[in-house]
Amino acid sequence: MDFQAIAAAFRRLPADATSCEAALWHLETWWTGAAYTAYRPQLESLVRRQQWETLLDSFYRVMPFGTGGRRGPVGIGPNRINPHTVVTSAQGHVHYLRRHWYEMTLRLVVAFDVRVFRDLRGLYDPSVSNPLIGLSSRDLARMACAVYAANGVEVYTVTGEDDYFLSTPELSFAIRDLQAHGGLNISASHNHPDDNGAKLYLASGGQPVPPDDEDLAAEVEAITEVPQADFEAAVSAGRVHWWDAVRHERYLQANLACSIDPQARRARVAYSPLHGTGAHTVGDLLSRAGFEVHLAAKQRAPDGAFPAVKFRAPNPEVPESMEVVTGEAHQCTADIALATDPDADRLGVVAPFDGNWRYLTGNEIAFLLAVFIVESRRASGTLPPLGFMVKTAVTTELLTRVARAHGLQIVGDLLVGFKYVGRVLDVIANHGQYGDVRATLDDFLLAAEESNGVLVSAALRDKDAAGGALLLAELCAGLRRNGTTLGAYLEDAYRRYGYGANIGYSLMMSGASGLQLLNQMMDRLRAEPPAMLGGRGLRRAVDYWHEGEFGAIRSQTDRSARNFLRLEYDGGLQVSIRPSGTEPKIKFYTEQLFDPSATWEGNGFAAARRVMDETTQAVTLALVQGALRLVDIDLPRPALVVSSLVSLENRIDFASRFLPELTAQLRTAGPNDIGHLEAWVDERLKGYGADARDLVAAGVSAYSAECDLPPIALDLLRELFNLR
Repeated sequence: MDFQAIAAAFRRLPADATSCEAALWHLETWWTGAAYTAYRPQLESLVRRQQWETLLDSFYRVMPFGTGGRRGPVGIGPNRINPHTVVTSAQGHVHYLRRHWYEMTLRLVVAFDVRVFRDLRGLYDPSVSNPLIGLSSRDLARMACAVYAANGVEVYTVTGEDDYFLSTPELSFAIRDLQAHGGLNISASHNHPDDNGAKLYLASGGQPVPPDDEDLAAEVEAITEVPQADFEAAVSAGRVHWWDAVRHERYLQANLACSIDPQARRARVAYSPLHGTGAHTVGDLLSRAGFEVHLAAKQRAPDGAFPAVKFRAPNPEVPESMEVVTGEAHQCTADIALATDPDADRLGVVAPFDGNWRYLTGNEIAFLLAVFIVESRRASGTLPPLGFMVKTAVTTELLTRVARAHGLQIVGDLLVGFKYVGRVLDVIANHGQYGDVRATLDDFLLAAEESNGVLVSAALRDKDAAGGALLLAELCAGLRRNGTTLGAYLEDAYRRYGYGANIGYSLMMSGASGLQLLNQMMDRLRAEPPAMLGGRGLRRAVDYWHEGEFGAIRSQTDRSARNFLRLEYDGGLQVSIRPSGTEPKIKFYTEQLFDPSATWEGNGFAAARRVMDETTQAVTLALVQGALRLVDIDLPRPALVVSSLVSLENRIDFASRFLPELTAQLRTAGPNDIGHLEAWVDERLKGYGADARDLVAAGVSAYSAECDLPPIALDLLRELFNLR
């Protein structure tokens, strides 16, 4: 292999010299190391095909710890998920735990989801041997179990047979129930099918927070050798134990104990696990509680390719992921439609509104649960006098309004990541106080984050879709008994507590150059926050790196978590900006709160809400467009409104190349050329992701409103992208 030629190719990429040098060093290590021999044919192919960006991104660093562990694409190299990165994570985990439990036999719980690597992105050469093809979460979990067992650890796991998997929330419960010292979950949650991850847990059942996570990361990154280990040998030696139906029942009972109205169980629920693990959490719990549950048959079977999910994006934050279960709800006249991501910690909801079905955002789910829990427990006399709720800083402030209206306490300014919620519960359990909140765990009511995560049981330290699903189903049952719907209940709650217009926006980037651009954008926003936004002046810029206001930065992981800006504008407008801790993207959150008004009569409230939503959407797009201009990228509106699953690189391609090419095709096409155009568009957009025409449909619609095309061409455009 010609490393000098590779070095020269790396230097031509938009990446810093340090990244290029690190990539070359790691690549040489993998090329010469005996442990990586099986990967050499694919490495040769990548070099021969001049896949320099893929090589640079795969090798420029050792995959860092994000929110509680490692998550990213499966692939070859230290910056990819593969057997090497997983077993070194397990070995480092053992070293870290032994520092704290050095005289004890360690017990760990290992979970895994349904993923199987198939190279759907098409990065590798299918004509060359590739040991990663067919690698499943189960395979990686067994490798980790073997490493744990070889270190003398007692491991609890599941077989993965009979479609039974251990979800993220049940893993958290299992750690606490078994009084284990930690856990590992092989899962990439809601990410692309080609991704995977290794999320590490501590004895609390939660993930480590700074500076403990940096100590754990340091132990992992220091690992150079892992003992030879075999899973079947570990089973034969009695080191592997099974999480069985009896223990699973304890998890279900912990959630049933959170019931608000056990008599209200006569509701019909359409549910989809999105091909993931949720059938044994949400599905089992709702059935056990007595609800009539209709599983979406197309998405029932565990399948890591997520074939029946739009865009192959099994994320309840993506409204299109709910299409199948919404269809099931129509068919069975359900009271509510629910879905969960592959590891069953995030909850999606679609509910009837005035005869139509409407998708609810994570903030709306959190608000609904807060209102239902607080008002129901007040009515029954069971609302604890020291009751408290917990939310992250980017979750709607309507939860604060609910708490204040009922004299409750709230922790409302947490950094993003449910590990911080777990820490609040641990601190209250151990000390009876967190900040200004004085309480016990008996006073806990709800924890929530805007990204569709909720927790209603203090028996866990991670978000759990099952508990939230149970309470929402009970709420629907009570509403059904009273002849109304969840949509009407939400509308009434908005009228009483006020309305929050919330917009979340993500810009996904890729590779070392994408990370560099992301950091530049955050630096420029810190230095030059927009003085005006939507005609409103900036009142205050809050930087979570400010140690005088938020305390000393305790570690590099703490610094990463606090890479967070909040900008407060006149008129109650607030925006927050942060890089994701689990994916290569930057996130923007916009919220405007509006007070209740007795002047909203009839449809007046709905009309006012639409105006608020449109205004907030416009402000968000202006913010994103301005942030991009700070790093010399100017995206027009059509590229801004495509799906959040479209990367920044593809957005740029969409605006600068695809739309002009499409226009040229349409100008010469006739009414019978639709088949040719469809084939051309699908081939042209295949790098954007699954269902690419739907991914960009909103952008094409925006373009069609401003472009100058003849009527025949416009008709073809509408037919191509199913525009109304």
